[in-house]
Amino acid sequence: MGSLQEEIKKRKTFGIISHPDAGKTTLTEKLLLFGGAIQTAGAVKSNKIKKTATSDFMEIERQRGISVATSVMAFNYKGTQINLLDTPGHKDFAEDTYRTLTAVDSVILVIDCANGVETQTEKLMEVCRMRNTPVIIFVNKMDREGKDPFDLMDELEQKLNIRVRPLTWPISMGFSFKGVYNIYKKSLNLFSANKTKIEEDVITINNLSDPQLENLIEERYAKKLKEDIELIEGVYEPFKREEYLKGQVAPVFFGSALNNFGVQELLETFIEIAPLPQPRFTDEKEIQPEMPKLSGFIFKIHANLDPRHRDRIAFLRICSGKFERNKFYHHVRLGKDFKFSNPTSFMAQDKSVIEEAYPGDVVGLYDTGNFKIGDTLTEGEKFMFKGIPNFSPELFKELINTDPLKSKQLEKGIQQLTDEGVAQLFTIQPGNRKIIGTVGELQFEVIKYRLEHEYGASCDFRSMNLFKACWITSDNTLKLNEFCNRKASYIATDKDENKVFLAESPWLLSTAQEDYPDITFHFTSEFKMEIAKQKNA
Repeated sequence: MGSLQEEIKKRKTFGIISHPDAGKTTLTEKLLLFGGAIQTAGAVKSNKIKKTATSDFMEIERQRGISVATSVMAFNYKGTQINLLDTPGHKDFAEDTYRTLTAVDSVILVIDCANGVETQTEKLMEVCRMRNTPVIIFVNKMDREGKDPFDLMDELEQKLNIRVRPLTWPISMGFSFKGVYNIYKKSLNLFSANKTKIEEDVITINNLSDPQLENLIEERYAKKLKEDIELIEGVYEPFKREEYLKGQVAPVFFGSALNNFGVQELLETFIEIAPLPQPRFTDEKEIQPEMPKLSGFIFKIHANLDPRHRDRIAFLRICSGKFERNKFYHHVRLGKDFKFSNPTSFMAQDKSVIEEAYPGDVVGLYDTGNFKIGDTLTEGEKFMFKGIPNFSPELFKELINTDPLKSKQLEKGIQQLTDEGVAQLFTIQPGNRKIIGTVGELQFEVIKYRLEHEYGASCDFRSMNLFKACWITSDNTLKLNEFCNRKASYIATDKDENKVFLAESPWLLSTAQEDYPDITFHFTSEFKMEIAKQKNA
C-alpha cells in the first residue's frame, strides 16, 4: 500500500439517494457492473420474476422490493476505490438515510423524469443542504415519456433550492429517445434499448456543427439538440467544480439505468469531480483525513447479516489515519480498548477480511454488543464525532409479548434491533413496559417480521397516542425529580438510562416547557455526547 496521502487521493465515498421507484437500486447495480463487481445485470423487479438487486439482502426487502437497510459496497474503477452507500428510499426509513449521509462525502440523487421532484426527495435534499454536501443529479428513465428537460431543470432549482447545470443532455425521450450528448466531454452516446452489457460506442464530435451529426441522428433531432445546447450555454453559467464542491451547484446527467445508458458518463465525471475524503467535526477539533492517528465513527449497526451465524456488524467510517487488523483502538464512550481480528470490507453480499483501511473507507466490525450508533474509535484520544443523532420518533406503540415462553428471545431481539437504529426503545416503570418509537409505520412491520424470523419471538403492537419523545436534563435535580414525579406515567428511560418525557400533545409539551424553565427538552440525542464524556473524564 502507498502512503496515507496517496491512499486518500484514490478514494471517493458517496451515497445514492432517491424517492422510492426512481430507479436507485438499478443504478447501484449498474455502477457495480461498470466496476466489474458483478458480471451481469438482471431486472431488479419485474412482475413475474423477482431477481433481487445486489444490495437488498434482507428477506423483507426481497418481499417488498424496497431497501430498508443501507448497504455498503466497495469497488474499483480506473484506479479509484469507490465506496458506495445505498440508502433506503422509503420515507419510513429516513432516519437510516440521514445517518448514512453523515458517513459520505458526496451524494448522487436519482430523479424519475416523469415524476420529477417528490416530497421525500425534498426532505433528503434538505439534509444535504444542511451539511453543504456536494450533489450530482441523475435524471433516470429517459426511455419513457416524462417532463420536458428544461421544465425539469426549473423544478429542480425551485424545489431543491440549489442551482443546477446540465453536463449531459437528452436527445428526445420516450419512444423516440435517441441518446445523450455529453456537454462536458463533447461526445455523443447513442441509445439502443435492452443493453445489459457495457457499451463502448460513444462517438466524439468536436462540435455540434460536425456534419456526421445528421448522419447519426435524424435532421430534426440534430436541429433540436443544437438549439437546446445553445440555450443551455446562454442560460446556465459554465460549470465550476469548486461551486459543486461547496454544494452551491448540482451537475445534472440524463440516462436510463435499466438500459445501462448514461451511467458511464455519470461514473467517469463523478471520479473526476467528486470530493476526496473530507474533514469531520468532533466536540474538540476538526479532524483532517491526513492526520496520522486513526479515528472513525459508527454510523450503522446490522444484526444477523448472515442468519446462519447470528452475526452483528457495526459499520465504521474511517475519518483519519490508517486502520489495521488486530491493533487495539480506544472506544471513547466506554473508555475501553478493543482489537478486531476479522474486520471486513463489503461487496454487497460478499464480505472479505481486510488487513488495513484508510479515510473514506467503511469497515465492518464484528460486534458482541459494545457499539451504539455514533460511537467513536480513536488511538487513545478522547473526542467524539458530532452530528450522528437519533431524532425524536413520530409514532409510538407498546410492545406486547404474545408468547411468554419466548420472553428471553423477545428481550434480546428488541435490544439488538433497536441498537441498529431501526427504532428507539423506551421503558416505563413500574411494569417494565416497552415503548417502541419510529419515524414510520413500516418499521413496526419490519421489527415484527425480524423478531419472528431471526429470534423466534412473537409480538404485537398497541398504538399509543403520543406526540413526541424528548430527552430531559437539568442542573436542578430537585426540579427534575419534581417534574418526573408529576408526570410519572409519561416518564420513560432510553437504552442509556437517560430520562425521556413522552408528551401527549404539542400543547402539553409547550406547557411543560413553560412551567419548568430549569429543564432542557432535547429533540435529538446529540446531548448524550457530553454526558458520555463526563463519565469517562
